[in-house]
Amino acid sequence: MTMRFLFSMTPAFGHFLPLLPLARAFRRQGHDVAVVSAAGMSPLVAPEGFELLPAGPMPDVLFAEVGRKLGINPATEPTPEAVAEFFAGVRVDLSADEALAQAKRWQPDLIVNEMVDFVGPLVAVSLGVPLATLAFGPAVPAEFTDALTAVVRSRYEERGLSAPERTPSGRWLLDTCPPGLQFPDVAVPPSVERIALRPEPHQALDAPTTSGGATPPADGRPRVLVSFGTVFADPAVVGPLLGALTDLDVDVLATLGLDGKPQDYQLDSDRVEFSPFVPLAQLLENVTAVISHGGAGTTLGTLARGIPMVVVPQGADQFIQADRVAASGAGLALAPGQAEPAAIAAALRRLLDEPTFTAEARRISAEVAAMPSPDEVAERLRAEVTG
Repeated sequence: MTMRFLFSMTPAFGHFLPLLPLARAFRRQGHDVAVVSAAGMSPLVAPEGFELLPAGPMPDVLFAEVGRKLGINPATEPTPEAVAEFFAGVRVDLSADEALAQAKRWQPDLIVNEMVDFVGPLVAVSLGVPLATLAFGPAVPAEFTDALTAVVRSRYEERGLSAPERTPSGRWLLDTCPPGLQFPDVAVPPSVERIALRPEPHQALDAPTTSGGATPPADGRPRVLVSFGTVFADPAVVGPLLGALTDLDVDVLATLGLDGKPQDYQLDSDRVEFSPFVPLAQLLENVTAVISHGGAGTTLGTLARGIPMVVVPQGADQFIQADRVAASGAGLALAPGQAEPAAIAAALRRLLDEPTFTAEARRISAEVAAMPSPDEVAERLRAEVTG
């Protein structure tokens, strides 16, 4: 029986890409898949062949509204108050009604949201549709989930709906975090069933799955990926870092974000290769180590391939990933006050010189490989929804 699965997400690359493996699995099994998010996500959603149900504005509008209300930018100052206002306040105010109208028309059998999307849960309660929430990294600390739940409560009440007591509030939590990267003693609400879901580095549609990081470079030099994602790839931050890395005996592959250009970095070195936006799985091929901002997708994708990391968090939830990578032994993390280019280069040198980091990254990779695949989880959810 063909079913309809609706994915609800914050309109940003880093919030959509972790949902893709499960969405693709549902489609492979013959089901209908749609995405409800801002119309500006069409360039990412349309090539997948999913229907986009446009609802609400892109992040620039949301950030501006939070700034107007609080005088804070949640991306660079991720306080619980600012984060809650962005995800559970402003975004719900400017997106939920359109999303509900779209979902009523599309009539999903199940809604899948990502952990900080609060539009999908409100739509699910309004329509009486079951909800599964995908967590794309280590558990969000309680100080943030409590603030998020408190802010969104009034949005439910003003619509005559029963407000959630805790986050996540759906029937299932799809947990992509391997045990070795998770905080100790993390619990989910008694009403929520946890289902482990194997994370994957983003890869091109229908690309063959590869292990990555397995083949050493032909010239024997370590190959290092420097990637600060699609939002935080600021040449003022990354450029000096790349300059410092040219003093090491390594080859560097540096990503340019969504629209960067090599000339933005004012760097003349045959040891540095620049790459436009391509899937992370492709970037990780033959890589020895990664220097990253610590985005959840980059972190889980890198460790899924058993590659150690130096994490230099810039904002958002990246400080959580940085903490867990360092605690796991699979890499090093530098706080903003410590993250001078020379210090990052020294951390990379240590990562390359001390084999324990690679050993711990491979341990986490083995944990990831043992987790249920997206196809297995898709089939389980289908079976549980149909009863």
